[in-house]
Amino acid sequence: MPSFFLVVLILGLPLNLLSLWVFCHRLRRWTRSTVFLFNLTLADTSWLLALPYLINYHLDQLYWKLGLPFCMIVRMFYHNYFYLSIFFVTCISVDRYLAIVHPLRCLVVLGRRPTCMLCVVVWVATLVLSTPIVGMTQIQTCPGSNRTVCSLYILLSMTRKSLPYSLFCSIVGFLFPLLSICYCGLRSVRELRHRSCRPDPFNKQRRLRRVLSTALVFFALFYLPYHLSRNAAIVMRAVYPSNPASWRYADLTFALEMCFCSLITCVNPLFSCFMGRQFRKEFHGTVAVMFFQCSGTQVASMISKRVTVRKGPGISTVTPACALPAPRYVEITQ
Repeated sequence: MPSFFLVVLILGLPLNLLSLWVFCHRLRRWTRSTVFLFNLTLADTSWLLALPYLINYHLDQLYWKLGLPFCMIVRMFYHNYFYLSIFFVTCISVDRYLAIVHPLRCLVVLGRRPTCMLCVVVWVATLVLSTPIVGMTQIQTCPGSNRTVCSLYILLSMTRKSLPYSLFCSIVGFLFPLLSICYCGLRSVRELRHRSCRPDPFNKQRRLRRVLSTALVFFALFYLPYHLSRNAAIVMRAVYPSNPASWRYADLTFALEMCFCSLITCVNPLFSCFMGRQFRKEFHGTVAVMFFQCSGTQVASMISKRVTVRKGPGISTVTPACALPAPRYVEITQ
């Protein structure tokens, strides 16, 4: 887990910081989807900034040294991030659905201010949803090694609180958004099929289908196995409370899903490039500029070899050698 988290941190943090820079300094015109994608990137970045504490905790052989309050904050933030990502992807899908099926109503309902207010509601709602994590997070001492462990509520032996809470989060935070994305996708595809007879020179219908299908694939690939393995790990503890050996495979599956779901922080910047044509153009341009700046010394030395100086009366210009006029040859005939 620490090796996997470290790779995610090294790949994801530069991508998300670069995405935030593009959002803040390169995009002049913000749409509703741009606002949702910006908040999604902000959630990714904030989670990646908290990831070093978990990496250090695992590298230190699960020995927590930062106290109970910080343990509660890290665990709550880790749980909160997943539902922030889910809700903002859902908002993007609903926004595309309204733009396709109800374009006039969309302009009235989702203006700039309502969109920003909706993002604030999502942040507050996910924070409230993750608040019970504080009451279920504990600092436990291992009897054999005397280690202080920052326990995850899913791995507690007492499931009286953890199982109902996990099921509630799975229904409210995952199942309802999944049904919403499926409904929006089906309605949008049906509406686009009715418009197939109209000319579409810019392939907007194809791009909208890609957006809706990508959001659905995100849910199926990342979040469905995570919720299934999380609930399975808690159910195994509830069914076999006195047989810890039977928990092993469920715990291993959940640990692997935690690692796999952390990859979403690296995929979301690519999802933003896929969603927005303007963002994709600015992102690619920024990466190209950074690449050429890093290799600027080599490029400058190569250019200097191909530059000659022309001097005339009162004029001094620098011209590439390939742009100089070809010398004139005079053919001598007898």
